Amino acid sequence: MAIDRTSALKTAEILLQIKAIQLQPETPFTWASGWKSPIYCDNRVLLSYPEHRRYVQAQLAEVIQRNYGRPDLIAGVATGAVAIGALVADLLELPFVYVRPEAKEHGRKNQVEGHLGRGMHTVVVEDLVSTGNSSLRAVGALREAGAHVEGMVAIFTYGFPQAEAAFAQAECRLETLSDYTHLLEQAVQTSFIRPEELELLATWRKAPSEWTGVPLS
Repeated sequence: MAIDRTSALKTAEILLQIKAIQLQPETPFTWASGWKSPIYCDNRVLLSYPEHRRYVQAQLAEVIQRNYGRPDLIAGVATGAVAIGALVADLLELPFVYVRPEAKEHGRKNQVEGHLGRGMHTVVVEDLVSTGNSSLRAVGALREAGAHVEGMVAIFTYGFPQAEAAFAQAECRLETLSDYTHLLEQAVQTSFIRPEELELLATWRKAPSEWTGVPLS
């Protein structure tokens, strides 16, 4: 995964400005998993800002074309990446489907919604990659439904080692617009955080499940 530095910093700046990403090293958030975290990310906020939404749409489309050529299909991961995935597909003039976390229990019991032809070369769009588990479940569902998954593009990744290992094991290429390293660099440059808070923020990514808000020894 090779991130364009200019785009990575610009994307990080946007996400911080609109508070899609919030950094609170001294008053951590609690995730649904129970983990304490100095960062909270909700990239769906982008949808409310047309100018920034168009920037991210264009950047994701460019990353897809640069790394995967022209696929047959774009797939969004529900729920966070359904809208942005559809916008990217529209810009590229490609068909679109989305993937539910699990199959419906009624009707046609679909997990993949939309027309997916067997063997269609597919790029998956995700808004956020954390551990990679939910993202790769979507990849698995697409493969099971007959798609040839070229890889995934995402707006942002925390860059957890376990996620990188999971994507490698699943043989799924991941390209992102920005990541935690560029986010921290941009946050210091624009005074979203103080330089002395960097160490505390850096220790979190090393062992997020163990992080308590106190630098790890």
